[in-house]
Amino acid sequence: MQRPSLILLALLTAVLFAGCRTKSPPSLAEIQRQALPNIALTNAWKAGGAAGLIQDDWLATFNDEQLNALVYEAVTNNLDLRVSATRVEQAGQYVELAKAALRPRLAIAGTGGFKGGGGSDVSSALQGIMLAASWEPDLWGRMRYGRNAAQADYASAQADFQFARQSLAATTAKSWFTASETWLQMQLAADMVKSAEELVTLAEKRRQVGAGSEQDVALARANVGSFKDTAKQVSLAHQQALRALELLLGRYPSAELAARENLPALPGPVPVGMPLESLERRPDLIAAERRVAAAFNRVGEAKAARLPRITLNGSVAAIESDVLDLKPDFQNPIGGFGADLVAPIYTGGALQTQVKIRTIEQKAAVAEYAAMALRAIGDVENALAAGQNLAERGQLLDQTVADQQRALELAQTSYRVGKIDLRSVQQQQLNVYAARLTSLRVQGEQLSQRANLHLVLGGSFETAPPQQTQVTVK
Repeated sequence: MQRPSLILLALLTAVLFAGCRTKSPPSLAEIQRQALPNIALTNAWKAGGAAGLIQDDWLATFNDEQLNALVYEAVTNNLDLRVSATRVEQAGQYVELAKAALRPRLAIAGTGGFKGGGGSDVSSALQGIMLAASWEPDLWGRMRYGRNAAQADYASAQADFQFARQSLAATTAKSWFTASETWLQMQLAADMVKSAEELVTLAEKRRQVGAGSEQDVALARANVGSFKDTAKQVSLAHQQALRALELLLGRYPSAELAARENLPALPGPVPVGMPLESLERRPDLIAAERRVAAAFNRVGEAKAARLPRITLNGSVAAIESDVLDLKPDFQNPIGGFGADLVAPIYTGGALQTQVKIRTIEQKAAVAEYAAMALRAIGDVENALAAGQNLAERGQLLDQTVADQQRALELAQTSYRVGKIDLRSVQQQQLNVYAARLTSLRVQGEQLSQRANLHLVLGGSFETAPPQQTQVTVK
């Protein structure tokens, strides 16, 4: 090998091992300081809540085996979740594609043919095979930045998928509670219709004996019509709740799923942790943080694209011919190596503009994280406030139901001793049904709000959340 070639090889080797190290993206704490500079995240929730670390496995706290089965059926068969899973797979393949750019490329080529005369192809007079290799050393980190960005996108897709699973579990639980609530409402509505029909009968009897009027009968019948209309609405709401639940499960929406005939008891207080803990746990915010990292690496990739590229090439071949005379000193196999240098000089500002675009995208990713983080904090504060409000309403309505029930018992006693007629008793019975219906709605809202609270806090419905992908880059 000639001395200049040795010198070239030594220089290329030195440059190769002195390649620039890629910079690490900003940490989560740095992103939060940049995204939320005026918001303190270490304080407790303003709406209150039980102290303690945020817990996982919240689904088991409802102590409902059928609900557990429905949730796992949903996360297995839900079609929207299946679409999210394919996005994760696609992002994983982009990582492999980015890694492939860092590896050498090999190719094999051959030529050959039969001897002939006349208009035959001259190249058929040669027979041979060649193995060629090329490799672009990543001197400035352009390809490594691309790989790092793809890995961050992959981690983001995984976190988005995990949040989709948690959202699906919470939505399934809320749909199940709604189906049970509407089933109970149907029973109450049927009882109210029955009591209203008894009032019509009483009104007609009072008219016949001269104690009532046609107006009383008409009003009683109008009440029956109103209660029947309410029963129809509740029946439709129940069917719609069942169909919505069946769609979540990946089933045909036939409204044939049997709802639970009572509501589960509301679990005890939920440890809510602190705002910073919630932001670090929620998969959707983890996904947003990874998108910031991906955007950061895209900026590095664009900056490195402005620098020269070197491609190393090498080949070895064996050639022979039965027709042509090769040089006397020709020996098989033959081989060689070389290098190509490409350095952009003027591109009309395209490379600089690409850096600016990627920088703007990074700013947008940080702004998106800020907006999502602030909404997440608001979601928790609203959920805690709503839960407290529903708890207070529940206590008031429980007392209202008890008072209405006591009034009914007194009315029944007055009827037995002849102080009032049966119509007053039936009217009070309707008041009891109405109070129970309102209380039932609040109970259902409390259960749904509890599932929503677990979701916005970042708690997993499973025993332990799946491990988030941790990407180490150099």
